[in-house]
Amino acid sequence: MTISILMPALSPTMTEGKLAAWIKQEGDPVSPGDLIAEIETDKATMEIEAIDEGVLGKILIEAGTEGIPINTPIAVLLEEGETAADIDTNISAGAIQPTPAEPIVLTLNEPANSSLNPSPGAAAQAPKDDRILVSPLARRMAEQAGIALGTLAGSGPKGRIVKTDVEAAIHTARHHAARPVAAPAVISVAAAPASDYEAVANSGMRKIIARRLTASKQTAPHFYVTIDCEIDDLLAIRKQLNGKLTEGRISVNDMVIKAAASALKEVPSANASWSEDETRIYRSVDISVAVAIDGGLITPVIADAHNKGLAEVAAAMKDLSERARAGKLMPEEYQGGTFSISNLGMYGVREFAAVINPPQGAILAVGAGEQRPVVKDGALAIATVMSCTLSADHRVVDGAVAATFLAAFKKRIEDPVTMLL
Repeated sequence: MTISILMPALSPTMTEGKLAAWIKQEGDPVSPGDLIAEIETDKATMEIEAIDEGVLGKILIEAGTEGIPINTPIAVLLEEGETAADIDTNISAGAIQPTPAEPIVLTLNEPANSSLNPSPGAAAQAPKDDRILVSPLARRMAEQAGIALGTLAGSGPKGRIVKTDVEAAIHTARHHAARPVAAPAVISVAAAPASDYEAVANSGMRKIIARRLTASKQTAPHFYVTIDCEIDDLLAIRKQLNGKLTEGRISVNDMVIKAAASALKEVPSANASWSEDETRIYRSVDISVAVAIDGGLITPVIADAHNKGLAEVAAAMKDLSERARAGKLMPEEYQGGTFSISNLGMYGVREFAAVINPPQGAILAVGAGEQRPVVKDGALAIATVMSCTLSADHRVVDGAVAATFLAAFKKRIEDPVTMLL
């Protein structure tokens, strides 16, 4: 009996993904453990392995297809003695389009409030029927671009409008200036020409970031506490340590991670998360560190950071950052942290407040170290100062807890020898 290869769920939160590439092709033999395809999730591109033996009989989903729901058949594997004639035609037909069984139907009198005018010939190619077949992705793209579906000719099965049809219409519209929009008397308003901006489709990562951080700001009552840390001694200790290392280097960010981990162990109430039934105070300190990647950011986790030495933290951070930018992190490497750190100091940012990464209870925003005037023993002096702001969920972390944590963090930053004990 033929075996359906299904779109896998690569993380607990994954509901759909993109089939980035096929490694195996139709007719290729497949053994358990062979890499057969690359799947792109909202956070990374991952290779999937075969678990059965046979021949790849038919590819049902083409490489580059987005929005494929998990458990959708993407290919058919033939067992020994089977041929392409044995492929279940129902499986094949049902998997080619990863869309619901019933097509989404829109009426032709759908309003067209677009400044992206389709080409004059497009209306003549519109379906004559009063119902339009359209894939969910194409519909979303058309809505975002403000293109009326009734002006498009579908190239998919049975005239279904698909992604490429909308992309073609957007491309054509960008070569036509928008018509002026009627305005009330005394006010002169014109629609912005389509050429004044570039429409960039939101990736799965951007959509996930938008949903999670919007939910965070809407549901978690954020409050912010800022502390200034003098880091001249830290910079001196870092220079000494790097002079003794035979390979790798310790960064200021690595020392911030270590100081935060030690402070969280001292103040466990800040290493917590909220749920309606309970507040969870974690025994292990697993620090999520924001890393900028193409199209967004990801937060690889330094697990058991409180038990790692500075060299271990530096090595782990270097490895995770490199694989994050290459899209090669496993889901367990960027999920499950108990506390987050976001450092924009390398961009010259003096101070900022970060949005909490749910369901965590707090995130530490780290600014640049810069020379500032300070008062020491009643006299004016110069010190290298780094401002750090804790964003805390008041359901989990009270003001006194936030202040206590920052005091413990500041102590370690300003007396870095304590991190080595």
